[in-house]
Amino acid sequence: MSLKHIQYELVGSWARVTLNEPGKHNALSIHLLRELAAVLWEADEDRDVHAVLIRGAGPSFSSGYDLTPSRKKKEPIRQEASNFRGYRSMDDDIWRMEQSQRELMAVFDMHKPVVAQVHGNCIAGGLDLALLCDMVIAADDAVLGFPPVRKMGTPPQNMWLYHIPVQWAKRLVLTGDTMTGADAAKIGLVLEAWPAEQLESACEALMERISLIDPDILTANKRSLNLGLELMGARTLQRLALELDGRGHRSEACGEWGKQVAEHGLKEALRLRDLGFGDGRVRVRNR
Repeated sequence: MSLKHIQYELVGSWARVTLNEPGKHNALSIHLLRELAAVLWEADEDRDVHAVLIRGAGPSFSSGYDLTPSRKKKEPIRQEASNFRGYRSMDDDIWRMEQSQRELMAVFDMHKPVVAQVHGNCIAGGLDLALLCDMVIAADDAVLGFPPVRKMGTPPQNMWLYHIPVQWAKRLVLTGDTMTGADAAKIGLVLEAWPAEQLESACEALMERISLIDPDILTANKRSLNLGLELMGARTLQRLALELDGRGHRSEACGEWGKQVAEHGLKEALRLRDLGFGDGRVRVRNR
């Protein structure tokens, strides 16, 4: 398999998948997501692979969904065929988001366990990806959150309620504030937080431990737990999340955001979006 946006390697009885767009902080383009889904299904089919570790190259795990296409005029993919979907309606918007969601859901749907190794920024779509994994191990100083809810819509994947209590989910989703990996571990948004220099060894130790177990048994246990999540509505909520994000994209605030991107560029529009929030950091008080 020829890979441009992803690195894939076998490490004994487990596979390491690296998001490999460090210059863009591993922003999740549809091309990267398609490669990610392809290597995950390959690992799932490989009898020698017991589990998969996902990490990011460069300074971040992932800065979120790739927003650079929003700088361009939104037009149908096939210019010569106006009957193909563009971005003209809310249904077009939802249909396009479903493309990304289908690729991301490979993490949840594949039979074998997936662990996220999170450092740097794990923002917006990056956090969507991490929360679909079976376990998330973060650096103490990693930054996790979903700032786009301040102007741009809602999380198009929504696993918040399956990781943290509802009031914490609302605290983060209703403000777009972020938190460190250390604080995220205190509320259960991530499983563990480690000093940055120990993160890789901690994740690899966990992978080696998981890999001691027969992959068929790992599969049975992962699927049992994930079916429990589905009975609690997890999969249905992912579909509904897209519908609500499409609705959010029709808000006045999101329209203003689009104008700011067109007028000032993406970087300045992001600065203006976050201007009134200070450092935007939630700090969890010791309990």
